[in-house]
Amino acid sequence: MHRVKPLPSYLVQRYHGWKATTYQENRSWYRRLATEGQRPRAMVISCCDSRVHITSIFGADQGEFFIHRNIANLVPPYEPDGDHHGTSAAVEYAVTVLKVSQLIVMGHSQCGGIQGCIEMCKGNAPELEKKNSFVGRWMDILRPKYDLVADMDDRVEQARALEKQSVIISLENLMDFPFVVEAVDNGELTLHGLWNEIGKGELEYYDHASGGFHPV
Repeated sequence: MHRVKPLPSYLVQRYHGWKATTYQENRSWYRRLATEGQRPRAMVISCCDSRVHITSIFGADQGEFFIHRNIANLVPPYEPDGDHHGTSAAVEYAVTVLKVSQLIVMGHSQCGGIQGCIEMCKGNAPELEKKNSFVGRWMDILRPKYDLVADMDDRVEQARALEKQSVIISLENLMDFPFVVEAVDNGELTLHGLWNEIGKGELEYYDHASGGFHPV
């Protein structure tokens, strides 16, 4: 552990600035969250991409969203095999313990994970094909949807289409989790699919009836 170092000075300065302003102005709320626990109304599964800022988009306060982030906002299939499943564990906790009423999967434009999946499926990314590639094996979740966009000539539109398919396959996989199905069938949980166009600040929602995405 000798390689672990103290925080860089700019982060220390930002922390002290937050503690002196935002925290100080809302300290009673933070103390309430600490003593009473969290009661988020929604879980959001989004990409790790630093440009995707869920709380800013929805103007959410601390304690309002239970957020899980991973590469390309994917939910894996339901596989209770005893291995490590961070995303599945987060979904289980949100649905069965926190009892969230909304579960949102949000994709976004210019997603690096999606582009990596495209290159891998085209045979242009041998490093992602290796068994020890965590990114490659994670993007295998999305690989079945690549066939739907494989014949698209426009690279931008192809990536955008697969970004939206990442939302759809995640919603499909969520409905393989027995506790999710039970909560949905009982009217206790609603699933939502969203896609964010970063540059334009636009948001689209998935409509199951039409099979497409529409502006919010």
